[in-house]
Amino acid sequence: MKKIELAHSPDADDIFMYYAIKFGWVDTKDYEFTNIGLDIETLNVEALKGTYDVSAISFGMYPLIKDDYALLRTAVSFGDGYGPKLIKRKDKQLKRNFKVALSGQYTTNAMLFRLYYPDARAVYMDFLEIEKAVVNGEVDAGVLIHESILDFDDSLEVEKEIWDIWVELAGQGLPLPLGGMAIRRSIPLNRAIDIENILIDGVKVANSKKEELCKRLEDENLVRISDKMLTKYLDMYASDESVELSSLQLKALDKLYSLGFEKGLFTEPLKTEDYLIPKEYEKLRNS
Repeated sequence: MKKIELAHSPDADDIFMYYAIKFGWVDTKDYEFTNIGLDIETLNVEALKGTYDVSAISFGMYPLIKDDYALLRTAVSFGDGYGPKLIKRKDKQLKRNFKVALSGQYTTNAMLFRLYYPDARAVYMDFLEIEKAVVNGEVDAGVLIHESILDFDDSLEVEKEIWDIWVELAGQGLPLPLGGMAIRRSIPLNRAIDIENILIDGVKVANSKKEELCKRLEDENLVRISDKMLTKYLDMYASDESVELSSLQLKALDKLYSLGFEKGLFTEPLKTEDYLIPKEYEKLRNS
């Protein structure tokens, strides 16, 4: 058995997309996957160190690891008319240099936030602590991510949608890139192709058995939300659009990296397709 460390976040969409494999519903050939659940910013930091074979990452930090990791085509999360939310107390007026809580230095939402609010003073904390920090006045505002965007304290209101920031920066017609998966380049190419195909199958099977999988995840307390809220969240971030990168999603990623280059965050504007696993190798091998 080839042992592969698969690191992902504990939020509902990641759990949903990977647990069809964990539950044995997918043919994993001669691979044994070890699931490791960590918050997304921890995964970003560990990816910078090259810790895990396969890891969920924020798309906004991929240029920093492009030489060590290839992007996978599957288990991707994009927003389309929705996404993370900048929230504040209803009685609060934000100044130009307001103090804001972000879920991590390397997250995509933090990248877009900093491009739009260059004078804001950012502090970083676990995303589960952000809502409380805003309510208690520890910070002036905070960006909510994951399931937090669906339900927050009545004393809070949305100041700005990260989706709206994306549209203002990138233009109309492109989905908002948030997160995906990366695989260590040191893994032999034929193995990397196998792993990507297994993960693609995992997301397909999860979508095809959505009701059964959601019930099991809830019964085993593997997700933080349930019932209608879980279904709503998965419809947003773990759907048929998550199975394999589309041409439109690739275009959105190219735009994200172009914006980062223009603003001096990256050393070059990446063409995302150049950093995917080359599928043509599989066709040549099987011809």
